Amino acid sequence: MDEAVIPTTMKPAFGAALLALLLAGGAHAQPLQDPTRPPAAATPVAAGPQAVTSGPLLQSILIGRAAGGRHVAVIDGETVRQGESFRGAKVVRIGENEVELVRGRERQVLRLYAEAEGGIRGDHAATVTVRR
Repeated sequence: MDEAVIPTTMKPAFGAALLALLLAGGAHAQPLQDPTRPPAAATPVAAGPQAVTSGPLLQSILIGRAAGGRHVAVIDGETVRQGESFRGAKVVRIGENEVELVRGRERQVLRLYAEAEGGIRGDHAATVTVRR
């Protein structure tokens, strides 16, 4: 038995119908979700306009597990250790969530997360400056 053959007079109509089906199918497509994107509940939302930090930004803190282990911080992309200097300020303390810098009589505390009512807000870094 021969395969189904489309008569020559119907070929243009068949092509047009096929094209219409292909185009109509794309109109109902849904956008693909990124499987690596964190859920919306995990994304911080700012309560108002973003705070502009004029000082250095504390990006990371690494603390060794062993007693007396290393304490390293990354500030504006620069790795510093306790006792070293960062842009003219001495790194006097590296804690789990903050780094303390001293420049003359000025003490500056850089925090990884800004504390706010109800937890962490949209601005992930905070700088607290205290003058003595």
